[in-house]
Amino acid sequence: MTPRAVLVGPMGAGKTTVAGLLAQAWGVGVRDTDHDVERSEGRSISDIFVDSGEDHFRALERAAVARAVAEHDGVLALGGGAVLAEETRALLVGLPVVFLRVGLADAVKRVGIGSARPLLLGNVRSRVKALLDERNPVYEAVATVTVDTDGRTADEVAGEVRRMLEGAHR
Repeated sequence: MTPRAVLVGPMGAGKTTVAGLLAQAWGVGVRDTDHDVERSEGRSISDIFVDSGEDHFRALERAAVARAVAEHDGVLALGGGAVLAEETRALLVGLPVVFLRVGLADAVKRVGIGSARPLLLGNVRSRVKALLDERNPVYEAVATVTVDTDGRTADEVAGEVRRMLEGAHR
């Protein structure tokens, strides 16, 4: 059993929303590893970061991704930093991984200046830029397809993902 699609990309790329649209279109389940971590811990990711630290969160995230890849045959959305872990990247080899690419302006707009996201404390725009610069090459390396999301609705992005993945299976 393997996921029908695994969505990766930075915060603000629309992974959770697009995953839901894909799952609905394909008639399969949807799973988000950030939600899995929050459910298993009974607290928000922000609280995990603040109370237990990023290292603790990343360990929970690695375990959540490993479980989801092994158990889930629908659409899977990974947290923005999940692909930074070498063992997570290894799990994605051979799977249909979709990088939802988002530019700085759209990412900042979508995430919001008043964001409660722990990695964005301080200057949101400069933090988002640093995260995109650091992570985009990793997303590109693990992806089998890349879809640009700037200036597009979630429905448009989901439609392109479907066309690209269904075309790859012919």
